[in-house]
Amino acid sequence: MTDRASLRAQGEAMRRRLFGDDDGAPAIMRTVNTEATFGAIWSRPGLALDDRMVCALAALSAVQRLPKLGRYVGAALDLGLSARAIVEIFIQIGIYAGYAASEESIEAAAKVFAARGVAMPEETSREDSLEALSERGRGLMQQLHGARASQGYAAPGNDVTGALYPLAVQYGYGEIWFRPGLDLRRRALIAVAGFTAAKLDGQVKKFGQSALNMGLSRTEVIEAVITTAPLSGFAPALNALAGLSEVLGAA
Repeated sequence: MTDRASLRAQGEAMRRRLFGDDDGAPAIMRTVNTEATFGAIWSRPGLALDDRMVCALAALSAVQRLPKLGRYVGAALDLGLSARAIVEIFIQIGIYAGYAASEESIEAAAKVFAARGVAMPEETSREDSLEALSERGRGLMQQLHGARASQGYAAPGNDVTGALYPLAVQYGYGEIWFRPGLDLRRRALIAVAGFTAAKLDGQVKKFGQSALNMGLSRTEVIEAVITTAPLSGFAPALNALAGLSEVLGAA
């Protein structure tokens, strides 16, 4: 069984790998943060380090921890994530936490990019018709969710949710998930982590199952949720894991 000294040593090594000598955490938090966050979670097997960073950025953006987000953006660049990929994480979070969260996260990232001489990605012209977005969005929904694509608030014929849901299909599934910079596998990771941080347990269950269709393993889905715990709360992560335990089955 791992002891605290081992966790602390692993955590210090991981902390230095990600942030150098200082991640900005208060000294009074250093021991617990080093052991629990970087020793017990970031040093776990089951999810590649750059994928874990994708989940961390998604969670921090969803709950708008902007000073900490800036530090993680710097660490993400050091791990090899591109500026485009980082910005696309924040754009996707707008589906789950609002475009205001996307804008403020991108503004925080822009300060880090500027300080490092990294160019902000340019927006590319995207002129697909709304009909094309709807068709592409519905196709992705089927690829992701199968029969579950038309359940819950997505049920056809519901004139209440139907007042908004077509827009989510067009711009969520049809536009944002097909933007350049991230593949569908990583977008599934962002969905799982973002919904966990936003405390949307029903969506975590839905997308946790669907992430398997995008090439993620059961272990990677679970690790995506676990990564969020020290960033957006252990309780939301445990609630999300409880829901996933109902749909992912035994190992």
